Amino acid sequence: MMVDRLRRSLFTRKTPSNIPRLPWLSHADTFTDFCSRCERCIEHCETNIIVKGDGGFPQVDFSQGEGECTFCYQCAEACPEPLFLPQSESPWDIIATINESCMASKNIECRSCGDMCEPQAIKFQLQIGKVAMPTITEEDCSGCGACLSGCPVSAITISRVENNAQ
Repeated sequence: MMVDRLRRSLFTRKTPSNIPRLPWLSHADTFTDFCSRCERCIEHCETNIIVKGDGGFPQVDFSQGEGECTFCYQCAEACPEPLFLPQSESPWDIIATINESCMASKNIECRSCGDMCEPQAIKFQLQIGKVAMPTITEEDCSGCGACLSGCPVSAITISRVENNAQ
């Protein structure tokens, strides 16, 4: 008997579609079919951002542990299942975005997100008579999540990069 996944998902909570379950997943849409929930990826995450999610499946939670992915690849190396792409591939298609609740948009100086951003994807645009506004350079943002924990007003979110390839 074939299971209708659309009907089945009606009564289940889903991982927010803007944050991937884990970096380097080869087929995110079939992850739950092949993940054995052994928790090895959780045990090996050096920053402790991989947690047990819905149904016991691992997922990334940037509010846990050190709040960022260091792209150490230990989650993939520890996994006994063939779920992951090689480390040479891009880990995921997410970037940080800054919304209107940012303190700078209220003319309050804050650069904590930029201080946390190791790849320096967050730049501050100077403005006459106002504080510098943060902007994120998509090409430089790795989606590591470090800026999330640095923001005192939770004005930063992680979202999927729109693929414009046609």
